[in-house]
Amino acid sequence: MSDNDSRRTRSRLQLVGIFLVAVISLGGAWLLFQAARDGALWGTTNKGTFVQPSLTAAELNVRAAGLPLEGGTWWLWVVPDGDCGIDCRDALHQLRQLHALLNRDASRVRRGLLTRDGGLADELRVDYPRLVALSGNLERLSAGIYVVDPIGNLVFHYPMTGAGEPVLDDLKRLLKVSQIG
Repeated sequence: MSDNDSRRTRSRLQLVGIFLVAVISLGGAWLLFQAARDGALWGTTNKGTFVQPSLTAAELNVRAAGLPLEGGTWWLWVVPDGDCGIDCRDALHQLRQLHALLNRDASRVRRGLLTRDGGLADELRVDYPRLVALSGNLERLSAGIYVVDPIGNLVFHYPMTGAGEPVLDDLKRLLKVSQIG
């Protein structure tokens, strides 16, 4: 084998090696993309469920004291199933405690009780003076707790019971990365 042949063989092997590296890189990237798209390898870190299909406060005609909600603040809505019973009152209590645990971010969040008529029982007004009475169209919502962003998009939904710590974790993360509100 001549020196020229060995040089040609070496050049061809280098070219094949370059193509193999490119094919393996592209193939690996494609496999990772497919796995991530299907949610096989990575999941989400949120504890609540995303509101699907997406809804806004304007679509639900949510109002506070007859006026549309103002922008710029995050909201925690409690949506009872009918009257505000024991589970609803427990959720309101948890959200009041959660609101205090937000520390310096507490001013960025408001709490509201969303009902059809927008009324608050007298004892709720006394027990929760900062609770905002909200009215709106509830047909598209199930009972529970909702996190609403400053633009009015419903982001997460939580069951009425045991939502304290999961709501706090998700809300802290949202407030940390939010550029609005």
